[in-house]
Parts: sequence; structure tokens; C-alpha cells
Amino acid sequence: MVLAAKIVLVVLCALLVLVILLQSGRSAGLSGVIAGGSNQISNRRSKGMDSFLGKVTVVIAILFFLISMAIAVLYHYHKM
Repeated sequence: MVLAAKIVLVVLCALLVLVILLQSGRSAGLSGVIAGGSNQISNRRSKGMDSFLGKVTVVIAILFFLISMAIAVLYHYHKM
């Protein structure tokens, strides 16, 4: 059971990294401050895709946390 949870945790970890890397940045950094954000108008990504990736990130992060806690509980009861 612990092995299956560990495998699921590794898959969730890889998916979380992938989904985070697919998201567009929230700010343009120092160049956005200097230019006043004028390049954001012409360089927009689809709002629907960013919204979807944000929701998927939250779901995967919650699953990652829950599986991590389950593994910790399983180890705690296994040692007793």
C-alpha cells in the first residue's frame, strides 16, 4: 500500500511541475515596470487556458498534500 502511494506521489509531483511550467508568468519583471506594461496588450495568452491550468494546479497540489499525509500516517502506524 505504501509503495502504491509512493508511485502516485511521484506521478503527481511530475504532473505538478509540468502544469506549473506550462503556465504563463504573472509579471514581466523589471522590463514591465520600466515599459509600463505596454507589451502585455500585444503579448496575451488565452485567459481560458491560464484559468484552467490554475485550477488543475490547485487540484494536483491538494492531492499531492493528501497523499503525502497518507504516507506519513501509514509509516507512523507501520512502526507501532
